[in-house]
Amino acid sequence: MKVVSTNIGNSRTVVWNKEEITTGIFKNPVDEPIYLGLEGVTDDSVIDRLNHGGIDKACYIFASDNYPDWQARHPYLEWSYGMFGENITIKGLDEKEMRIGDVYQLGDAKVQVSEPRQPCFKLNIRFNSKEAVKQFVSYQKSGCYLRILEPGMVENGDEMTLLKSNPKSLTVFETFKLIFSKNKSQELVQRALDDEFLAEATKEKFR
Repeated sequence: MKVVSTNIGNSRTVVWNKEEITTGIFKNPVDEPIYLGLEGVTDDSVIDRLNHGGIDKACYIFASDNYPDWQARHPYLEWSYGMFGENITIKGLDEKEMRIGDVYQLGDAKVQVSEPRQPCFKLNIRFNSKEAVKQFVSYQKSGCYLRILEPGMVENGDEMTLLKSNPKSLTVFETFKLIFSKNKSQELVQRALDDEFLAEATKEKFR
């Protein structure tokens, strides 16, 4: 897997459903390296600290491979990497291969997969569409959040290399599917709850 874009967001206030909303989801590519800290990416705007940022959501990554499908769905948008609010856009990311708790070398940082991305209404704002969240859930390629085990710089062209696999955990894809499944497998839910590496916020939803 390879980094194709590093993205930073600034706070922006928009009107959505006749209400003013301040968000940091509008992220744009930057030429310089970004620093992954223990609780977030330096200089990246995070407005809703309850649901974004922090140890379990320090960095969000998404696959560049998904962009053509989404561009076809929303051709009216001005496209660039960072459209999904990701801090890092990565070529070759596959949620069916990545497991919760897997540890990777990402640039100078050592990171751990903590949970899949669960979209909120701000994705609709970013896409100027009331259907974006529904489309994202049905698409089932969520990207994932990372814990930062060892802080460090990441830049375009850096490799993301698996250091330690966690075979007992569900994959990112399985976890995402389980979150949004109406008829949940109790066996898989229990596996998720027993997983020491799954983010606590996601465990709470399963509880």
